[in-house]
Parts: sequence; C-alpha cells; structure tokens
Amino acid sequence: MRIGEFAQRVGTTSRALRFYESQGLLTAHRSANGYREYDEQDFRLVTEILTLQAVGLSLDDTRPFVECLRAGYDRGDSCADSIEVYERKLAEVDELVDRLNAVRASLRAKLATALARHLDPCTVKSEEF
Repeated sequence: MRIGEFAQRVGTTSRALRFYESQGLLTAHRSANGYREYDEQDFRLVTEILTLQAVGLSLDDTRPFVECLRAGYDRGDSCADSIEVYERKLAEVDELVDRLNAVRASLRAKLATALARHLDPCTVKSEEF
C-alpha cells in the first residue's frame, strides 16, 4: 500500500513515515514509478515504534525493538538489547519518582510549618503596572 493509505492505517502521518525512513527505522519498498510501498512487516514495525513512544521511549530507544522484529522475532522485546532499554528507562522513571517524592515531602513540610503558625490569610496585593 502507498504512503498515504499506510499512514492512515497505522495512525500516523506520511511525514513521520518519511522521518522513520530517514532515521533507518523503516525501509520503504519502491514501486516501478518510485512510490513508496509498505507491507504487513512495515505495519508491525511502525506499530511497535508508536507503542513504545506512547510509553515514553525516545525514537532512538525503539531501535533495538525494531531490529529484533527485523531479525524475525514475533515481539520486539524478545532480544537482550530491548530488555536493556526497558531496564534503563525504568531506572530513569524511578529516579524521577524519587525526586518528585522529595519535592512533595518538602512542600508538605513547608505547608505544615505555615499552618502551625496560624497565619492570617495574606492580604498583600501586588501593584499594577
């Protein structure tokens, strides 16, 4: 199928498909007239890319998954390199959660301190410029 129809079927844009091709993640077959043609394997690759991006992986992070599919595996996460990406990304998320928990704890402590002083509501108004 040609690029417009394929883009619509997979749920992306022709521009994105061309970009994936320029990044080496997708290889379009060319018809005799030079039009890009896509098949079910391409559908599987792009679906994998879009699914992984939806859970927070970068386009570059999807490479091992795409290569795993190209190697003939049924799932993109069947290869060790893909598992490493999952592990790295999960560690990044855990670090962000830890930082957010520290910010939450700090804000709760500040709020508790402020409330403990029984401050009257602030009535200071900002000057208009």
